[in-house]
Parts: sequence; structure tokens; C-alpha cells
Amino acid sequence: MGEVIRIFGVDPGSAATGWAVIDVAGARLSFVAAGVTRPKRSAPHSEKLARIFMALRDLIAQYSPHEAAIEETFVNASPRDALVLGQARGAAMLAPALAGLPLAEYAANTVKKSVVGRGHAEKRQVQAMVRALLPAAGQPASDAADALAVAICHAHHRGIRRLAAS
Repeated sequence: MGEVIRIFGVDPGSAATGWAVIDVAGARLSFVAAGVTRPKRSAPHSEKLARIFMALRDLIAQYSPHEAAIEETFVNASPRDALVLGQARGAAMLAPALAGLPLAEYAANTVKKSVVGRGHAEKRQVQAMVRALLPAAGQPASDAADALAVAICHAHHRGIRRLAAS
């Protein structure tokens, strides 16, 4: 079966950050775990960011991934919302960076195309393909399914990224 690589996927958000862990052995994907971290809505923004970082840091320590991947921030209609999401994404990026993990970043359209075959697929199509590719994941919450999609995308692109880097 070959070497098993464990990937930690992240779908960042200030209200809900999805996370996922999959194992990859050749072309075979295996579900390990997935979930969502939700800081208290009433917490100050700085505490929300700290909670995102600490939760992901603890999950990385628990699951010991080899690599990580995160979805890039998409352009948002509201500059304030884009800034808040960017800050949550920064907190989420800090956890794998401080753990010494290589961190790949993927645009939402790249994630969708990798999982569904279409860059403008609907959210429900992505979730359906995640369930098809990783049946052991069951019915993950929306943000967890998005994090699984990011991890699957990285599994598909990691070899190309390694070749391009060498």
C-alpha cells in the first residue's frame, strides 16, 4: 500500500472553522476525523481568534498530521467581513505553521474542481462527493465537509506541488 501521509484540512471562518484529518496511501483516501470549532458568539474578536488557534493546535497535536491545507479567502462583498475572515484564516494558519507543517493554500474553485470536477459546483454537490469519497465520514457538518474537501484537494495536488518545488 505504500507510505501513508496524514493531511490536516482547514476551512477557516470566524464563527465556525471546519477541520478534517484524512490519510492518503497512493490514490487511496481514508477518513480519520472531522469537526467544527465554534468560538462563543458573544466573545470578543480577539478571544475568538485565540480559540480558533488553540483548537487547531490541540487537534494537530492529537492527530499528528504530516501536511496541512487551508482554503484561501475569497473576495467578499463587505470589506469588514473580508477582514474578519482574513484574521480567522491567519489564526488558523498559525497552528500548522508553528507545528512545522508544510501548509498548502487552495482557492475555493480549485477545491470544488478537485472534488466535484467543476470549479463552480454548489455546496451540496461538494458535500455529496465528500460523502462518496469518504463514506466513513458519515454526514459531517457543512464546515467539516468543506475542510474534508480541502484535505481531498490537497491529496490530489500534493504530488504536483512537490514536483513543482523541486
